[in-house]
Amino acid sequence: MKTRLAAVLALVAAPLTAETIGFAEYAGPTARYAHGVLGDAIEWTRLEITTGNAQDRAGLLTDLVQRRNVYTFNLPLDRVFEDIAPRLADVDGDGKPEVIVVETQVDTGAQLAIYDETGKIAATPHIGTRNRWLAPIGAADLDGDGHIEIAYIDRPHLAKTLRVWRFKDGALTEIVAGSGLTNHRIGEDFISGGIRECGQGPEMITANANWSRVVATRLEDGTLRGTDLGAFAGQGSFDDALACRPLS
Repeated sequence: MKTRLAAVLALVAAPLTAETIGFAEYAGPTARYAHGVLGDAIEWTRLEITTGNAQDRAGLLTDLVQRRNVYTFNLPLDRVFEDIAPRLADVDGDGKPEVIVVETQVDTGAQLAIYDETGKIAATPHIGTRNRWLAPIGAADLDGDGHIEIAYIDRPHLAKTLRVWRFKDGALTEIVAGSGLTNHRIGEDFISGGIRECGQGPEMITANANWSRVVATRLEDGTLRGTDLGAFAGQGSFDDALACRPLS
């Protein structure tokens, strides 16, 4: 009994566990960046990240109230979050998620950025021109090298370029790009496709450039390899592809 009590007291006296991000959302709607690619003129000025301490590994503190913190990040006047919703993904391999967002600067366009409870920890360069956007596909270890890759479509209405970036040593590095793919049409308030796992390794699901076909793209030996999955017949085609079902 004394041993168990001592263990509990030691855990109380020391930090329990690092905080774990459980939820993130945008706030502070604004019309200060009139691009409207997602169907309206409203973008976001603030990112709110909510964390909570996970149960201690010894299992001795399950009756204690779990601490929750909300971290707020306000963008300067020349930036907005031009996005649908923040995405949670473990990009550094520590077993806890970070937050992936699309952040836009008014003169240089969008960039993909990663935040945690301390703030922005990594980002791609901005596209370089006002009113130019990117649409995330997802994050996964796409080539089995133990590091997480993040994929997006650069300018899905214009350049239609798939770009893959690897997060390693606290930074993002572009490793490959390929043309002729897209995942968003102007005015839609959603992004199509995503990343699937059908037993052969992760695949990125998008449309081809003219939205006639659904394509699965793999990253193998530093090269993008695409497979035509079938005709695009509405959003149900993406649902089938992501669920590993044959396209009807």
